[in-house]
Amino acid sequence: MSSTEPPGVRAAAGAAEEQVPAAGPGEELRTVALPGLTLTTRARPPARQGLPPALYVHGLGGSSVNWSALMAQLDGDVDGEAVDLPGFGFSPPPDDGDYSVPGHARAVVRLLESRARGPVHLFGNSLGGAVVTRAAAARPDLVSSLTLVSPALPELRPQLSALPTALLAVPGVAALFSRVTRDWTAERRTLELVALCYGDPERVDPDGFRAAVEEYERRLGLPYFWDVMTRSARGVVDAYTLGGQHSLWRQAERVLAPTLLVYGGRDRLVSFRMARRASLAFRGSRLLTLPEAGHVAMMEYPEAVARAFRELLHETTADAGRS
Repeated sequence: MSSTEPPGVRAAAGAAEEQVPAAGPGEELRTVALPGLTLTTRARPPARQGLPPALYVHGLGGSSVNWSALMAQLDGDVDGEAVDLPGFGFSPPPDDGDYSVPGHARAVVRLLESRARGPVHLFGNSLGGAVVTRAAAARPDLVSSLTLVSPALPELRPQLSALPTALLAVPGVAALFSRVTRDWTAERRTLELVALCYGDPERVDPDGFRAAVEEYERRLGLPYFWDVMTRSARGVVDAYTLGGQHSLWRQAERVLAPTLLVYGGRDRLVSFRMARRASLAFRGSRLLTLPEAGHVAMMEYPEAVARAFRELLHETTADAGRS
């Protein structure tokens, strides 16, 4: 570990190596110890010093690895790291057991505060999109820009294909699903997940699929796996039902940071029709639509998402230079 690391941050080494595997090519895994909370982050060293910081936040059932392809695309533009939300990836459950959207947002804010790197370019997908929206609305001083890929914002008429995920929030459903699918292999579970999240499952390369199967198998063995999924799904449903000042749409209207919205035409979890409402809610936002993409455009079309973010970054930098 470098002597320049801030307190509470350590490279994943020693005893941690038994729990945290080697990072992907060009990546480094670290753990961040905070009171009542330990987070794992996946960092990609920037191509050069002095680049602005960025933080990537995954969706329900995902992990920091969901951002690896986009981080590789942007390592010449930002100094990026992706976080495993509490209970996901290699981050253990939080001491307070809070998996609500505000709870995850507080974890993100605490991570940013511990880094003390100034405002960051904040990315979020699905659940992570709702989380960073709330974080950006509450703490505009910590956010330079916001990039949302299929953010989980309330829909009056959710797609039927999204209902099974929402049903995880119902007490007893996760346990029932666990029993019904107990004979499913990790490979079958991964195939189902890819079919749900990708616009074109053929875009998953064989090595990536094998790694995903191994990761799914590991997470199924965690004693808290279904509890985290259930409580986080319940947190999303609860966030959808909040009205007034706590509504996620109200939070979106309060975001001051320049915002890039990314929606996929084949998304089976977040309706493509929500793109227009989101573009109206986030002031001065720009919209990227990818007709062939599903729910995880940053994994399917990282080049297109990176290109759109660079345009946002250059515009933001130019505006800052004029002010």
